[in-house]
Amino acid sequence: MEAIRQRIAARALVPGDRLPSIRQFAKTMQASPSTIVQAYDRLVAEGVIAPRLGSGFYVTGRTLPPLLLAEATTPTARAVDPLWVSRQSLDSDPTTLKPGCGWLPTEWMPNDALRKAFRAVARGENIILSEYGCTRGAVRLRRLLTAQFAEGGLDVSPDQVLLTGSGTQAVDLICRLLVRRGDTVLVDDPCYFNFQALLRAHEIRIVGVPYTATGPDTEAFEQIVLQEKPRLYITNSVVHNPTGATLSPQTAFRLLSTAAASGVLIIEDDIFADFETTPSPRLAVMDGLEHVIRIGSFSKTLSASVRCGYIAARKDLIEGLIDLQVATNFGGPSPVITEVIADVLEGGIYRKHMLEIQRRLEKSRKAVARKLEALGMAPWVEPKGGFYLWCRLPDGQDSTDIALRSMADNIIHAPGNVFSMSQSASPFMRFNVTQCEEERVFHSLEVLFVGGSLSKTAKSRR
Repeated sequence: MEAIRQRIAARALVPGDRLPSIRQFAKTMQASPSTIVQAYDRLVAEGVIAPRLGSGFYVTGRTLPPLLLAEATTPTARAVDPLWVSRQSLDSDPTTLKPGCGWLPTEWMPNDALRKAFRAVARGENIILSEYGCTRGAVRLRRLLTAQFAEGGLDVSPDQVLLTGSGTQAVDLICRLLVRRGDTVLVDDPCYFNFQALLRAHEIRIVGVPYTATGPDTEAFEQIVLQEKPRLYITNSVVHNPTGATLSPQTAFRLLSTAAASGVLIIEDDIFADFETTPSPRLAVMDGLEHVIRIGSFSKTLSASVRCGYIAARKDLIEGLIDLQVATNFGGPSPVITEVIADVLEGGIYRKHMLEIQRRLEKSRKAVARKLEALGMAPWVEPKGGFYLWCRLPDGQDSTDIALRSMADNIIHAPGNVFSMSQSASPFMRFNVTQCEEERVFHSLEVLFVGGSLSKTAKSRR
C-alpha cells in the first residue's frame, strides 16, 4: 500500500492511470498475489483507487497528496517505473555496465573538438563569460540551426527558434504553455520513458497510442483523438525511442490530416535526426510548423555535459515560450555553452564526427544483433540509424524481472514496461548497442534466461 501511495505522490501514477496487474505487482514486490489483492482492496476502501470490471484498478485522485518527486529507497525496493532506468544509470559507478542507458560512451564523443571550442570561448569576449543568455538564445547558434533545417526542407527564420537548457526543458516549457492539470496528452506506446515522467509531474492525463513498425497506428490515433480530445501528441519520427522504427510517408500524412482536423499540436522530438544515414519523412517539414513543434538537442551527438536544446515553432508560440523561459530560467541557455556548440558546428568537425558515428553504429548494431539473436532475441525492426535495438526476450521471460536480477551482476537494463503506458511490453527490452561491447552483458543474460544452457533453438541460431 505504501509503495502505491509513494508512486501516486511522485506522480508516477496520476488520476485515471491503471495500476499494475495483481500478478505483475506481486512479482515487483516479491509478495504473494493474495497480499496484493488485500492491499488493493484496502486502498479501494480508502478511496485511493477504484476497480473497473474486467479492466483492473485505477487511481481516483480523490486523495491526491502533495507532489513528491523523490524519496530515499533502495534500487530493488523502488518500483520499476519510468524514472527507474534513469536513476540507476545516472547514479551508477564507472564499473557498472549500462546496456539500458540512453547515451553514447565517452570515448565516442568529440572531446578534442569540445576542448578546442572551450579554449576559443575562454579567449573571447568577457561578456560571454559573465552575462545572462538572451531570451531567445544566441543568434549565431539559431542561424546555424535554421541552415541545417533548410537542408532538410524546413524553411524557418531564426526568430522561430528558441534555445533551451535541454531537450527535456523544451518539452517542459511547451507543456507549461499549452496544457493544464487534467488535460490529455498522447504518447506512443511504447515511448521514451521520460516523456511519461515529465507529463506526470505536470499532473497531465497520458494516453498511449499503439506503435507499429511504420509509426503510430493511425486508425487507433484517429479514434483516440476523437474520444479523448487531447491537447498534444509527442513522438519521435526518426529512429524512434525505444523501437528504432521510422515513420512512413503514408503514416505521416494521416497523422497530419488528423491533427489539422482536430486542432491537436504534435511535438516532434528530432533528437536522433543526425544519426540517420538516409533522410526520411519529417512531420515538421510536411506541415511547415503549422500544427507541429520541432524540438531537439545536442546531448546525444556532442555531449550530455554541454546541454542545450531548441524549439522550432510558429512565432506566436515562440513568444509565449520566451516569457515562460524568462520566468523559469531568467533568459536562454548559457552563452558559454551555446558558443561552444556553435564553434563545433561551424568548423566542419561536427559533420565528420557524425559520419564516423554513423559508420561505427551500423557495424555495432549488426554485431550486437547477432549476439542477441544467438540468445533467442531478434530485434523488432532493423533500425535505419541510431543505437537502440528493441528486442523480444525468449518465451516466458519478463524483462522487469531480468532487469532487477541483473543489478546483482552490476548491469543496468531497460525493461520494456518502463516505456509502455499499457504495461504490455514485459517481453521486450531496449538495448544500447554502444554499451554492449563487453561479453559479460551477454553471458549474464544467458545465465538468467536458462541457467547457463541455451535452448536448442537459441543454440541453432549460433
